Amino acid sequence: MQPLTEEETCVIFEKIAKYIGENLQLLVDRPNSTYYFRLHNDWVYYVSEKILKLATNISGDKLVSLGTCFRKFTKIHKFRLHIIALDYLAPYAKHPLGFEVAAKSTQDCRKVDPIAIVVFHQADIGEYV
Repeated sequence: MQPLTEEETCVIFEKIAKYIGENLQLLVDRPNSTYYFRLHNDWVYYVSEKILKLATNISGDKLVSLGTCFRKFTKIHKFRLHIIALDYLAPYAKHPLGFEVAAKSTQDCRKVDPIAIVVFHQADIGEYV
């Protein structure tokens, strides 16, 4: 379990800022505790300070997971958010995040307000944000 480098931190924060904007500070300095992003075997975890302190007693090779996994860096060092990250980003989002529209039929989408945004994503696995 190691802290992120400056480059890794910039890549992650730029990606998250696309969804929550300046509320990124609220994601790290939450009212109940301070949270950190940590790297373990190329996976990025979102961890509370309390859990991070407890995990220092466990050696890195024995540690399987810690906190909430936001995603792994790709081989070309890009970062994509995992679907699990939505639960943590949604309260601070500039725009609504979720899957409500995806659960509606095509007929229902044709009847929405003229200013509503409907996005269809067709893929074999739709777990990337």
